[in-house]
Amino acid sequence: MPHETTAQTDELVPAAEPKAGHAQLDRAVETQKDLSDEINGLADAYKRALKDGAPAETQPRLDYPPYRSSILRHPTKSLHHADPETIELYSPAFGHQDVHALESDLTIQHNGEPQGERIIVAGKVLDGDGRPVAGQLVEIWQANASGRYIHKRDQHPAPIDPNFTGIGRCITGPDGSYRFTTIKPGAYPWKNHLNAWRPAHIHFSLFGTEFTQRIITQMYFPGDQLFPLDPIYQTIVDQDARDRLVANYDHSLTEPEWALGYNWDIVLTGPKRTWTENEALGAEGDEE
Repeated sequence: MPHETTAQTDELVPAAEPKAGHAQLDRAVETQKDLSDEINGLADAYKRALKDGAPAETQPRLDYPPYRSSILRHPTKSLHHADPETIELYSPAFGHQDVHALESDLTIQHNGEPQGERIIVAGKVLDGDGRPVAGQLVEIWQANASGRYIHKRDQHPAPIDPNFTGIGRCITGPDGSYRFTTIKPGAYPWKNHLNAWRPAHIHFSLFGTEFTQRIITQMYFPGDQLFPLDPIYQTIVDQDARDRLVANYDHSLTEPEWALGYNWDIVLTGPKRTWTENEALGAEGDEE
């Protein structure tokens, strides 16, 4: 597992005014069209570069102007090596006895049924050669079906579901497999620009065997109409690389009269590895 590290923070969604939709718009605020024009311009420039022989960009750009705060979300100075022996004194310690099997079902954590579309998300954690990575702690967190997080900074006018917290975890099996039962998250607004909305997504965190072996990424759902409009998703300018963040609908994972299924494998190394947020945003990543 690659030695990548980032600090986990809760999903931070800027507060929205309850009646923002009725307020007079500030003409100085950038619109989605402004951002889309920038995104499309960068995409066209990348396509021209490919035709001229430039290599494909399989990892996101650190500074991506349409994502207005990207300059603030990654290191701007040279990194310093830390003493691994000192760091490992504070490494996580967990095992099968510490992570209960029921923690992977986000729909049974409260007294009632959560609202929304029940789904199953499953897949495998693999290395660059396709070999399974067993015994890895996988954590997820997400918004509810209305696009609302259980977080004091998320105050946009969407309902909180008292029966859904949006947090789960499991440990990969001998074949590298993981499986979660949850609720499909909703899109939500954020303040990158006027009328900015994030596509539905689930955050994934993976721990290796050491404190320095943590990666964070996001999984998206197929066919989301917000993909072309989202600066975070578009920081990866190569379409093939972006596609690796999108799960596949898998009917074999569905359970009759219970839940639809999505498959998403996470590749840790090699040219086809899954993009991770700390590569794009540094230690301040995972804020949207």
